[in-house]
Amino acid sequence: MTSYRGNPDAVRALVQNDRVHRDLYISQELFELEQEHFFANTWNYVGHESQIPKAGDYLSEQIAGRPLIVVRHTDGTVRAMMNRCAHKGSRLVSAPCGNTGKFFRCPYHAWTFKTDGSLLAIPLKNGYEGTRLHECEASKGLTTLSNVRSHRGFIFVKINDAGPDFEDYFGDSLSSIDNMADRSPEGELEIAGGCLRFVHQCNWKMFVENLNDTMHPMVAHESSAGTAKRMWADKPADAPKPMAVEQFVPFMSDYKFFDDMGIRTYDNGHSFTGVNFSIHSAYSAIPEYDQAMKARYGQERTAQILGMARHNTVYYPNLTIKGAIQAIRVVKPISVDKTLIESWTFRLKGAPPELLQRTAMYNRLINSPFSVVGHDDLQAYRGIQAGLHASGNEWVSLHRNYDAAELEGGEITTGGTNELPMRNQYRSWARYMTETM
Repeated sequence: MTSYRGNPDAVRALVQNDRVHRDLYISQELFELEQEHFFANTWNYVGHESQIPKAGDYLSEQIAGRPLIVVRHTDGTVRAMMNRCAHKGSRLVSAPCGNTGKFFRCPYHAWTFKTDGSLLAIPLKNGYEGTRLHECEASKGLTTLSNVRSHRGFIFVKINDAGPDFEDYFGDSLSSIDNMADRSPEGELEIAGGCLRFVHQCNWKMFVENLNDTMHPMVAHESSAGTAKRMWADKPADAPKPMAVEQFVPFMSDYKFFDDMGIRTYDNGHSFTGVNFSIHSAYSAIPEYDQAMKARYGQERTAQILGMARHNTVYYPNLTIKGAIQAIRVVKPISVDKTLIESWTFRLKGAPPELLQRTAMYNRLINSPFSVVGHDDLQAYRGIQAGLHASGNEWVSLHRNYDAAELEGGEITTGGTNELPMRNQYRSWARYMTETM
């Protein structure tokens, strides 16, 4: 059995130009190495600024196996630091979110730290006189992250200093976030309501690659979306569709529809479906919303913004957004065969409530633990996770529409049923996985 630790050549050999080895999905050793290297070397989404509007507001997250605090500092900036007391290692906060005031206080020995991570006070500090405390890391305060960026309210961090800076890592893929925010008549988004959490019994990469896999909807979702389509089949073409039917039925579009949608890929594993149109393109107009948008942007710019109806944009590795429906999903690996998916809805500031109603319904119908469509995918993931343990074939095919020219990288636009997004993701995975090994 191959050992991958300290063996970057063996890791790179798992990703070929048109296929990947099954160990990417089933090797516990690779999963552990991903936490040490891959996730630590890439930019990961940790939250939205609307979740921490006031000084002292914080989120506790885990990226690359490290516990983090993302906090609004007293000067209004967003900071990120390790959720570890500099004294004996206790977590400073255990709640998923809250407000800490002007400082963090360790629940074990009451060491306190400012919200920029600097050490504020130590109980009975004279007990350390004559010791080497001032020479040690403990006296420096919390370990803070230098790689923290916010784009239109979306906060990203990178644990290691290796690899590209924020702009080079994401490039023009950020246009999907821009479009999502521009859909607000005020140009701003805010998290609305709580989070839907759904544990998937599969490796995290299966979920991410499925997002821009357009060869499966008409097969995997035949029993769910297909039922909704058949129920509506005898209605007049101009009959107003219930919101649920509008959202369900497009999943049963044919291969030509999904191929004509188009896919665009970017360096570093990012991609989106819906270059030309998507399953979100035919939703009913909301006149009050259109009027508010035109009042803000004018008719031509409004048409440009609302005409961009991208389906899933993957910000590799842990964020996917649906700009046209104002919903995101966040990927949180738990183990080699278990992944937590968080689904969040956004409110478009200045938009009528019907927009949020549509987003909330979509999230419940498609992304939640109560979803009908989502369980089709979950069953597929479970089947893959089990099937990959079979003998006789250790490779996963990604040959569809392979073209050697794609190895040059850069921004590529192609047909919507191309498996290029998956190949693009795994080339990025191999690069960042081995960058610091």
